[in-house]
Amino acid sequence: MKNSFLKNIVAVASLALLPALAFAQEKATLAISSVKATPSLAASVKSPTQVDTQHSTADREKTESVVLDTKLELNRIIESLDGQLIDRINATRKFDVLSRSDLKDVIAEQDLGASGNVDAKTAAKAGKLTGAKYLLVATVDDFQDYFERAIFEGTGRVATKRVFRFSIVGKIYDSTTGKLLESANFQTGNDAFKQIQQERNYSVKSAELSDEMMVAIARNMAEKIATHVADVIFPAKVLIKRDNTVTINRGEGGGVAEGDTFNVFALGEDLIDPDTKESLGREEVKVGKVKISQVNPKTSMATILEDTGIDKGAVLRKAQ
Repeated sequence: MKNSFLKNIVAVASLALLPALAFAQEKATLAISSVKATPSLAASVKSPTQVDTQHSTADREKTESVVLDTKLELNRIIESLDGQLIDRINATRKFDVLSRSDLKDVIAEQDLGASGNVDAKTAAKAGKLTGAKYLLVATVDDFQDYFERAIFEGTGRVATKRVFRFSIVGKIYDSTTGKLLESANFQTGNDAFKQIQQERNYSVKSAELSDEMMVAIARNMAEKIATHVADVIFPAKVLIKRDNTVTINRGEGGGVAEGDTFNVFALGEDLIDPDTKESLGREEVKVGKVKISQVNPKTSMATILEDTGIDKGAVLRKAQ
């Protein structure tokens, strides 16, 4: 009798755990290669160089000599981006992130990050040997940080402008087939650079980026990449619709913020390429627009702005 009672307790407990286990199994495993610069970029960035900058004081033009070490800046940003990317991908709560050391051991003979040249065979091998469903390869293909001087004719005045540019190519592979699912370019430049500096109040002492500033740049780029990866593989969806509000399956770390607007699409028929017979996804028909009103740890609330058929399961795409 006692054994029977215990068996019933165990059975009930097991049933209670099934939903949680089922939910956990929905996560996909994502392998992330080490972030590296292309060989040509790594060779082109400069070691410490002295630059003369000019700016106006109360009564005269002042010349200041500063030193820029773009090679050190690039390496520091990449080092930070390596960790930030794992953190931001994990924060989406959509993936189980594979240890980078495991990935390195599996395909040690191929330097994925150095060239970004991953073919279907390499991607499929990574998936087969590691169990990763997806593979993300991020390669820095552009980095510029220098001063540009302009002389105004007639006045002889000289202005100095800082030019900052950072670009990464991100590729997402389905490791089980080796198919390239997405290739996108992520950029940040002068405007984003200034915004980060102003919002975070980071200093740029003697024209050199502080460690905090370089980490902030890496975090900003990592958030862009992580959000895009999640959007490609697991686009945001409507969980519940009540009156003039919807709940979506994206929360903190999921690339949503209060005030963001999203177009809402109903999913239609599967789209099959008549020539290759390849699946091109499903038809998406716009059925409305929403605006994020509240971001929670795992979900977000959005106010409906337009509605011609929003329902549970509808897909959200950020409005441009």
